[in-house]
Amino acid sequence: MFPDAVSDFSAMTRRADHPINANVDLVAGEFWARNPHETLTWMRDNAPVYWDDAGQVWGITRYHDVKHISRAPDTWSSAGGIRPRVPALPMMIDMDDPQHWQRRKLVNRGFTPRMVRDQEAKIRRVCDDLIDRVCEKGQCDFVWDIAAPLPLIMIGDALGVAPEDRDTLLHWSDTLLRGLVGISDDNPAMLAAAEAFEEYSDYASKVVADRRAKPRDDLMSVLVHAEVDGDRLDHDSVVHESLLILVGGDETTRHVISGGMYQLTLHPEQWRALIADRTVLDSAVEEMLRWVSPIKNMARTLTRDTTYGGQVMAEGDEVLLIYPSANRDAAVFDDPFRFDIRRTPNEHLAFGFGSHFCLGNSLARLELNVMFDRLADRLPDLRVSDEIGDEADLHWRAANFVSGYERMPVVFTPTAPVGTAAP
Repeated sequence: MFPDAVSDFSAMTRRADHPINANVDLVAGEFWARNPHETLTWMRDNAPVYWDDAGQVWGITRYHDVKHISRAPDTWSSAGGIRPRVPALPMMIDMDDPQHWQRRKLVNRGFTPRMVRDQEAKIRRVCDDLIDRVCEKGQCDFVWDIAAPLPLIMIGDALGVAPEDRDTLLHWSDTLLRGLVGISDDNPAMLAAAEAFEEYSDYASKVVADRRAKPRDDLMSVLVHAEVDGDRLDHDSVVHESLLILVGGDETTRHVISGGMYQLTLHPEQWRALIADRTVLDSAVEEMLRWVSPIKNMARTLTRDTTYGGQVMAEGDEVLLIYPSANRDAAVFDDPFRFDIRRTPNEHLAFGFGSHFCLGNSLARLELNVMFDRLADRLPDLRVSDEIGDEADLHWRAANFVSGYERMPVVFTPTAPVGTAAP
């Protein structure tokens, strides 16, 4: 299973019997550093199961196909690794059931509904503290002053990171994802990511050892001491799962906050509607998740030769489930390129689907809900600075896994801080 080279079967039978689009390069970070939706729409319409010769992967672009493959791990396996050409790591996202479920039951102990609910007051304090830091200035970089710190603080505290080490944690998280730029052995971004991984592993190892000896009321202690049916996570598994939680909880939520706020500034009537009626917050958050889809894709590996969507696919072939495309599928979403905070139904796939549905979805939704509630109360006239001509000026991250805006200068009427004492 999962041969290193493409099989003879695949080489002989796989030919592009669908139209070819030279813009498709799904593994290249630069593909995601510009707005990819014109190309993804072309793929859905003309070649929904597309062989990307540049990236040597299949691209799956339609909503129902992504869902089908997500619930059929016997054929489309996660055990080959969820990033193309990247070996699987010993973490639950790179496992199929029953190993995945056994691991997930342990990590679940840190994300019970009660534990998530108990975070609301702290999230509110953190949001107010972040707004306090900029509210008197009348301007800020929304990405780095507002969107990035909230999930970083919440996840960092849960993982036992000291407040003075948060900037280092942010550096590791950013560097790891910036390294996912394509297929290369000597790309500087990939080399920096490897170094960041080693540095994070060393840091987390010390935290794990401390929590094993002296448990605290944090997620890392839960991971270290969780036991289900006699199973516990060993040291390396705790480190790897904590890294997954860091990347999944920090980078993704950040991009939904910034991407969602940008859409609200483009549609001020919807921002005013949210300010006036907070009952639309839940549906607004779901629309932000659909629109941004911060995780661009996940890989699956074929466990057997198969034919799907009229295409012959070989054992060992890698397949990318393309969530932003699925979430703009007109067969599922009415007028999918309309941002609508009242959209219903909205069964988006921003958190994935099936057994690997995002473990931290409830925490992410809570962070988004509270942040936009506080922004609506405290910075109601926030808008993008005049220096931003269009979305391209926000500088998309050139990475093939999680991507979003790298800057977003905003202005607003200066206002007084509320004086919170967030940790």
